[in-house]
Amino acid sequence: MSYNLNNLIAERPNKKIYRDGDKTIKVFNEDFSAANVLNEALNLAYVGETGLAVPHLIEVSRINGTWTLVVEYIEGTTLYEFMKQNPDKTAEYLERFVEIQINTQGFSAPGLKRHKEKMHTKIRQSGLDATQRYELHTRLDSLPDLDQLCHGDFNPSNIVITDKDEAYTIDWAHATQGDPAAGAARTFLLFTLQGRGDLAKQYLSLFCKKTDTARQHVEKWIPIVSASQLVKGKLEERDILLKWATVVDYE
Repeated sequence: MSYNLNNLIAERPNKKIYRDGDKTIKVFNEDFSAANVLNEALNLAYVGETGLAVPHLIEVSRINGTWTLVVEYIEGTTLYEFMKQNPDKTAEYLERFVEIQINTQGFSAPGLKRHKEKMHTKIRQSGLDATQRYELHTRLDSLPDLDQLCHGDFNPSNIVITDKDEAYTIDWAHATQGDPAAGAARTFLLFTLQGRGDLAKQYLSLFCKKTDTARQHVEKWIPIVSASQLVKGKLEERDILLKWATVVDYE
């Protein structure tokens, strides 16, 4: 099937994203592995079977020799855009954001990779020295191995609100099954790396309150998700990630 690639809607380091009518077409770089593309498609298929509001998977193909993922286009506005346009309503949007995350984590998708298994791999790839890696592996082994659905990149730009006020969650490339507190730690880290430290603290307080989760439990995951983020090799993030991968005080 041929697609119209004239409407570029986003560009990432490893892919370009186009809209063609009711379809989103992700065209990956030539060096992007087939395994990663197929894994993202499989994740979306598994999550779609839960009944959550997510884009439908349409096909995986190759366009001009590069891997391409085609999914349903969700018409709407992201929560990130709402927050940016209406900063006075940030608390209201954050509340809905956390409710969507909690609802998502109430599902399970047994076919997904185990989160702890993925984090052990990321720690090995982090570039940290052997002592730091040992401490992180040991900490990770002590944490719960649960089977709840974790998005892996849960942030307001991945929540689309339609004109019917329906919330869709997009971009499931990093989905796993694991501990909801790990997902919260990841979201807290993402807000902080965006320079939104105050929002990160508000988010974490709200998540812990709504889920009756001890803040200390989420904080145990922060060195681990920080180490996993190091694998991306973003120099502008390296100093804070190195700090958080080795200490317990995140203030």
